[in-house]
Amino acid sequence: MKKTAGLIEKLIRLANGEVLPSSSLKGEWFEQMLADGILVSITHGSRKNFRVSNADTFRHYLDSQYDIRDLEQTLQMLSEENPNRALQVDVVGDSKFIRQRSFSGFLVNSYQPIDAILNGQSITICPPEGSFVFVSDYQHFSVAEDVVIVGIENAENFRYIRCQKYLFAEYEKVLFMSRYPQNGDLVRWLRSISNNYVHFGDLDLAGIAIYQNEFYRYLGERSSFLIPEDYEECISLGNRERYDKQLPQYGKMKIQDQRIAPVLSCIHRYHRGYDQEGFIVNR
Repeated sequence: MKKTAGLIEKLIRLANGEVLPSSSLKGEWFEQMLADGILVSITHGSRKNFRVSNADTFRHYLDSQYDIRDLEQTLQMLSEENPNRALQVDVVGDSKFIRQRSFSGFLVNSYQPIDAILNGQSITICPPEGSFVFVSDYQHFSVAEDVVIVGIENAENFRYIRCQKYLFAEYEKVLFMSRYPQNGDLVRWLRSISNNYVHFGDLDLAGIAIYQNEFYRYLGERSSFLIPEDYEECISLGNRERYDKQLPQYGKMKIQDQRIAPVLSCIHRYHRGYDQEGFIVNR
């Protein structure tokens, strides 16, 4: 049986001496407890109820048979949004008792010093070439409102941001975010702040869909899609096979952000898509 908050609540009630109807205690655990004499059946007419024979024996049984060392702590742990693995080991002896992500957050990068606040402490983000910063406690991470947040789809572009500075010359302060890992934390953080967001992705049907569905949908007009001045030339030199593969899924995509309509029209006109890695220069 799966150890849920509802199950643990029933076990606590039994341990506290309550009598519960048999209809609420279904499953192999309770059947085994009856067979082992841990639970006692009480019949009143057509109704059947269960109670524990001895509270201390009952708790010891749960510990030895099901690794539930403390019912009350287990219930508290199940009620927490993200209990740490050390607590799970201490309470139930299993660090994977509750499925959770060990790493939440996102990668950030910058080619210029960007001041930020993390858990009330001032930090400066400007990792050396070839390294990044991973912000785990993103709920307590913030930057000044005049910093433009740029989300990058592909790992290579995120790695070589210094080779793409020319694309962001109009912005005084830029902080780059990686779309991967795709855990939703980046969008949750973006929704909690007021900074402008620029999406830097492939100039193809999938790239536009990612921008509209994952970012524009939630951020509205304070988000935008990076459209280089030479976008038409780039698309004309792009990949035809990529377009053909994406067409069945995205061919009838509706434009939500009218600012990207010229790019979408260009993609359909040339029947091609352009990979953003092509913008990396002087590597």
